[in-house]
Parts: sequence; structure tokens; C-alpha cells
Amino acid sequence: MQIGVLALQGAFIEHEQMLSALGADSFEIRQLADLARPMDGLIIPGGESTVQGKLLHDLGLFEPLQKMLQAGLPVFGTCAGLLLLAKHIANDERRHLATLDVTAVRNAYGRQLGSFHTVSPFADRGEIPMTFIRAPYIASVGANVEVLATVDGHIVAAREGKQLVTAFHPELTGDLTVHQYFLDMLK
Repeated sequence: MQIGVLALQGAFIEHEQMLSALGADSFEIRQLADLARPMDGLIIPGGESTVQGKLLHDLGLFEPLQKMLQAGLPVFGTCAGLLLLAKHIANDERRHLATLDVTAVRNAYGRQLGSFHTVSPFADRGEIPMTFIRAPYIASVGANVEVLATVDGHIVAAREGKQLVTAFHPELTGDLTVHQYFLDMLK
């Protein structure tokens, strides 16, 4: 299994380490030529969504990547990745890839000092550790979106078809549950 990891900014190396621990191969996407490599899925890491969005445009990756996602390429977005995939961002007029039918709220838990760690149920996989860093949450979901996790009444993980998003950073906890869930989606 080959997973492309968007490696423009953010915690992409940690995602690669999680995939490796699960026996999946990954490669970094840094330029347009990288999108030509065969891939079974894509990970868009946490980081800064505004920077990642700008770099996607500057490097000519935006339109080809958006078309790949619209054509059904499975994708897993964490934190900033969630914002890049969201069709709507309640407190930001910018739209990025806009392939996931959710409304997200940027920096919903406040600034860096509002970052926190908790344990909560995820999908049907039991309780997992969740690390939130300047995290968004999902304010509302479309009819075809499945809510996979909530924390304090806010949606923090969801899935629509072959698109998976988390407001938290599973790549920073050492727990492989969410990455395994994504790989299971690809089978």
C-alpha cells in the first residue's frame, strides 16, 4: 500500500512514522511531479492551513490535488488538513480544497495556550488519546457525513465516503488506531 503524505509544512514526518509502524509505504508530496506517483491514499497533516493552502497554489498542486480528491482518492486530514478539506469554515472566508461536507471552526479551542490532551472514544475502536493544538472542531456536518468522535459536545472526527478528518493529532500520541482506521478504509 502506497500513501502520499503532503510534505509542505506541518507534522508530516510523524504521519510517515505511523504508517511505517503499520507496514504501509509512504512518500512525500512536495511538487507537482510527486502527484504522478501511484498512491492508494493521501494524508494532509496538521500545521498551518493558510500556509499549506498558499503553498498548494504556489506549487501548482491545488487544482490537480482537488481533482484527485473529487475523483475519489482517499484522504485523511488532521487539524489543518481538516480545514483544507472543509467546504465551509465558520470564522474564515477562505476556502481551500472544499471536498468534505462539513463546517469547521478555526482555532476553536483558542491559541497555543488552549492546547490540551484527552482520551475519548473514536468510531467503534474504543477510547484513544487525543492531542489538540490550536485545534479546529466541526460545527456541523452534511447528511452523508458520519461523526466518529466528539469531545465536550464538539465533533472532532468525521468521515464522508473516502475522506477522514480529525481535529486532533493522532500522529503525536503513538497510538496507531486512527491511522489503522484510515488504512482499513482503503481495503
